[in-house]
Amino acid sequence: MRHFDHCPWLFADEATEEQRAAQWERQRAIGGDSEVGERCYVAESAAVFPDRLRLGGDSYIAAHAYVTDELTTGTDCTLNPFTTVRGTVTLGNGVRIGAHTSLLGFNHSMAPDRPVFQQPHTSRGITIGDDVWIGSHVVVVDGVTIGDHCVIGAGAVVTRDLPAWTVAAGNPARPLRDRRGAKASLAPSGADPLTRFADTARAQAADILARCWDGDRYVDRPGATPTLRAHCDAVEIADVLTGSAPEQLTADEHGKRLSAAQDPDTGLTPELGEVLPAPDEDGFVGDGPALYHLLSAGYALDLLGLSFPHPVRGIKEMTGRQLVTRLDGLPWQDGAWGAGAWIDAWATAAHWNLRHEGEGGVHPGALESLFGWLLTRVDPWTGMWGSPSAETGRLQVVNGYYRLTRGSFAQFGLPVPHPERVVDAVLDHARDPRHFGAGRDNACNVLDVAHPLWLCTRQLGNGSRGEGYRSADIRSWAESRLAAILPRWQDGRGFGFGSGPAGPGPEAGLQGTEMWLAIIWYLADLLGRADSLGYRPRGVHRPEPARSTVRNDTGAPTAR
Repeated sequence: MRHFDHCPWLFADEATEEQRAAQWERQRAIGGDSEVGERCYVAESAAVFPDRLRLGGDSYIAAHAYVTDELTTGTDCTLNPFTTVRGTVTLGNGVRIGAHTSLLGFNHSMAPDRPVFQQPHTSRGITIGDDVWIGSHVVVVDGVTIGDHCVIGAGAVVTRDLPAWTVAAGNPARPLRDRRGAKASLAPSGADPLTRFADTARAQAADILARCWDGDRYVDRPGATPTLRAHCDAVEIADVLTGSAPEQLTADEHGKRLSAAQDPDTGLTPELGEVLPAPDEDGFVGDGPALYHLLSAGYALDLLGLSFPHPVRGIKEMTGRQLVTRLDGLPWQDGAWGAGAWIDAWATAAHWNLRHEGEGGVHPGALESLFGWLLTRVDPWTGMWGSPSAETGRLQVVNGYYRLTRGSFAQFGLPVPHPERVVDAVLDHARDPRHFGAGRDNACNVLDVAHPLWLCTRQLGNGSRGEGYRSADIRSWAESRLAAILPRWQDGRGFGFGSGPAGPGPEAGLQGTEMWLAIIWYLADLLGRADSLGYRPRGVHRPEPARSTVRNDTGAPTAR
């Protein structure tokens, strides 16, 4: 095993069955709150005594490394011989740590009132993004964030944050160039990284929106087909970054275009140039853009100080019995995301109808039937609805949970059931490398973790200083996501949605920009740092309930 301790990358291909069994026992001997992923290697000679360890798959800790306190890594991470990792340290995916390097995620004060050895310890933690190479004999001090794709030269002492793609070296480490070959203007600012990001986004908001205006309509990205959602995303981006309507049209013109898109008979809003799908037997629709437009167009109008000009007829006429029948028939076993999206659209339409026509906008008893069905069908072990699968794990369930609770419990200001179990299930899902591995995340998947965590922690009373149910795990995840997301901003273009078959893809566009702006706010608020952004989502992703909800004489919820 001594050979593998110094060359652990050979273990997977060359180890005997006896050596594999010995390695399994070595990993078990770590004990405590530790989880080691598949195909990992922990050297027998390494001193690994963590309070909490999460070692992602295909990672290793080599000979004579020293690991204490809290270490969380993504997949394909390497701690080479004689590395030291102490304090709270989070690594992304594909991080290479050179020999004799120290990541010191803790510190202590040096006030003159007492000897140094009696000074109190502090720990802000170290966060390192994806695809980072840190050379040998490097020191990274507490509080530093190193963005995705950075390279740190041997012997450097990293004392300040480094943005994505930076090549840095020296003591203290200074940016030398952009790894992609561009000339660097990477001198780190003294401002909070969140403040710097938000200031940059505000300064570039007009360019981002102009880039996606084809002269008559909004497109998600240049060359794409105009869509109603792109128009709505433009309104949301302008509101959150500038506090006004996009400058391509007056606020009145924006409102007229969005209002005119609604079908006066059904109250539904089809895609631009498309025919509205025929309503189902209960007067509502089962799928398609018309469902999401209840959210996007409705909230875009709301931001403009307007509302849908017509009620949604299917909501007004659907009885509680019809609703329960529809809920029973949704694809909970193999399509929980679609089921949750349908509930989100139904509940949001109910919200607009209640605003439009008061209690007469929703069939008597239908809203109570919705919440009654949800509360009696929830899985008490996970706090969720639907079933995971071998192919995608909890993806459908967690993503469906976000959509479902966004439109129902969150929008109507009601507590979700079993919030602790939800936190457990969501954090477990967030460690799934199929959806959060290197280059595999997207705005939907990250939002669908961030919002439930935020919603449940507020209900549980978690504070921003780390107290509360699984606060350390939640903060660690939020920190690592922020470190990965902020460097993805593309000047004058915004954010890309992300990888995978869902959504518009990795090219920067309006949907990705609108969603990541909201995600960043939720992550920052989980860390108690949202004030640094100077903005707060007010549309589809607003944190506050859209309606106040009280209980009637029978104990059932009634919206006002």
